Amino acid sequence: MVRIFISGNPGVGKTTLVLKVVEALKERGISAGGFITQEVRERGRRVGFKIRALDTGEEGILAWEGAPGPKIGKYGVNIADLNEIGVRAMYRALKEADLVVIDEIGAMEFKSKAFSRALEEVLKSKKPLLAVLHRRWVKRFEGYGELYFLSIGNREQIGEEVMKRFTLLFEHR
Repeated sequence: MVRIFISGNPGVGKTTLVLKVVEALKERGISAGGFITQEVRERGRRVGFKIRALDTGEEGILAWEGAPGPKIGKYGVNIADLNEIGVRAMYRALKEADLVVIDEIGAMEFKSKAFSRALEEVLKSKKPLLAVLHRRWVKRFEGYGELYFLSIGNREQIGEEVMKRFTLLFEHR
């Protein structure tokens, strides 16, 4: 069973790496499900995060500056969109996809009990996983899979390595 966790500082390309891997696998007929999160910037300043299901393309708001909901720093977490889009996408991926993708696992996501339960199901399953792990949560997930710490200097090499791991896995199933 292959479980790969990607961590690193903000802005190094974690989500970009995940999307490149998903796209390359898709070209080989391998399906990925789950969700990605992306920053939303206004006038060069981060104001929130959106969440998007990989299989349906459905989008919502994960967190927004000053929004109601459980707080992580200046952001209010939108539990409804996290559950409706992210958690549902995780369960669909467990049933229907070749690979589960979770971008990301961190404090915002753990504000949802449904996310915690879904993540537990994913980790109990034999389904391959590609997940972005917030750098402050790395120790908590030691032993659950392989960890790559991404930097601007190593992101191309790690991207190739992760791609190779999944390509080999899916060629031999």
